[in-house]
Amino acid sequence: MKSNKKLTCAMGGIVSGFCNGLFGSGGGTIIVPFLEIFLKLNPKKSHATAILIIFVFTLVSLTFYGFSGRLDFPLALKVSAGGVIGGLLGAKLLNKLSFKSIHKIFGIFMIIAAVRMVFF
Repeated sequence: MKSNKKLTCAMGGIVSGFCNGLFGSGGGTIIVPFLEIFLKLNPKKSHATAILIIFVFTLVSLTFYGFSGRLDFPLALKVSAGGVIGGLLGAKLLNKLSFKSIHKIFGIFMIIAAVRMVFF
């Protein structure tokens, strides 16, 4: 891997990791567009690759928040149970969608999240 690409990867990781740690998001909202725009991955590969990247971010944040006493572990387990089912369904659907459909659905979710963050 060329040093320019390594630097690009590192910067994308730093920015999205920072946002993930600060806001509890940033994995999908930042890393997916980063992978597509700067690293030229197709949408399906970007979304799938982002899952592993988000997992690593999550482990770091989980450790920090867990040791600081800010984690509601029982609640997290309950919500995670549903997340497993949703993750399986989403992964199966991703394989069936076109790149254009993936972009539209992702964009709609980004707009909804933005409106929610600004107004609610």
